[in-house]
Amino acid sequence: MSYFQVNEKCNGCLACVQNCPANALSYVDKGKKRTILHNIIDCARCGNCWRVCPQEAVEFQHLLGGGWDEVVTMDLVCCSVCGEPIYSEEFGHTLSHKLAEEVESLCPRHRSDLSLSSWHRAIKPKTNVEGAQK
Repeated sequence: MSYFQVNEKCNGCLACVQNCPANALSYVDKGKKRTILHNIIDCARCGNCWRVCPQEAVEFQHLLGGGWDEVVTMDLVCCSVCGEPIYSEEFGHTLSHKLAEEVESLCPRHRSDLSLSSWHRAIKPKTNVEGAQK
């Protein structure tokens, strides 16, 4: 979704382009088509385009709303114990490649549980043949 939007009332008069103090609006005439262009990086969100439009075609609320644009969607790897999403598949491949080993898919809670149980096993008192503790 583009933040600068116009409705069906836009007639291509270029009042918005000519009056943009930030030069965030431009246009291209190609063949028999006119395309109005907007650069969100240059846009000051001052509302001048909206104020000067004689057709009331600029939908300024989109510039003020600051909604989220979907950029990319990826598959997730979930914890093998509880099913909590922990990272994207691509991140897992990158991590496995950098570590030169497969990464176990465990969330932080279950990873710490595994570490804790390993630690407890390591310090568990050893018994001799007769069953007495050393």
